[in-house]
Amino acid sequence: MPAVLEKEKNTVKKKGRPKIPDYLVYEILGNKKIYYRGYEKVLSGELPPEAIMGSSSLQAWIVALIVRFLAKSLDYKKYMLLTNEVGYFYTPQRKSKWLNLDIAIVDRKKLEQLSNTYLKIPPEVVIEIDTKADLSKIGDNYYIEKTKRLLESGIKKVVWIFTEQKKIQIAEKDAPWLIVDFDYEFEMIDGVNFNLKKLLEEDGIKL
Repeated sequence: MPAVLEKEKNTVKKKGRPKIPDYLVYEILGNKKIYYRGYEKVLSGELPPEAIMGSSSLQAWIVALIVRFLAKSLDYKKYMLLTNEVGYFYTPQRKSKWLNLDIAIVDRKKLEQLSNTYLKIPPEVVIEIDTKADLSKIGDNYYIEKTKRLLESGIKKVVWIFTEQKKIQIAEKDAPWLIVDFDYEFEMIDGVNFNLKKLLEEDGIKL
């Protein structure tokens, strides 16, 4: 095929591609838009947006369990627990880049007046359970990149819980990152020890 016709063919293809609406953007990681997993089915009309934005029952259960545990264990005069996919501006530009957080432990003294905007100050600890992000283009590098961005923004500890692999990643700035099993007990913050396997068993959950 002549080069001119090939160029015209590619142009038609590009013009025919549907624009991905902003409501399907899950996060802005660096200069990349990360979309919700399954966004292509929304574009094709196979699924409504709500079908890909909700949490799984397992993820929701684990979030609720951890929040309940931390609410009992933390000094609530010192810390605030935020959950429900907290939006967090992690750069000085703030409005241009954000990440979603499953659970955030925030120092009340640093917490600005509550508003309808995303969080602007770094939490002390962030806990993530799996992800709703589409990883078809970025792959598992997503977890490393998101963790790095969060730590660089001033967050002291980032904990990832991977339910399928039954592993936990514990990351702190200027310290080796750990990959451990669910039964590994570690300090979450201020002497509060966390053991996910024990927590799950006490609630009657077996993974």
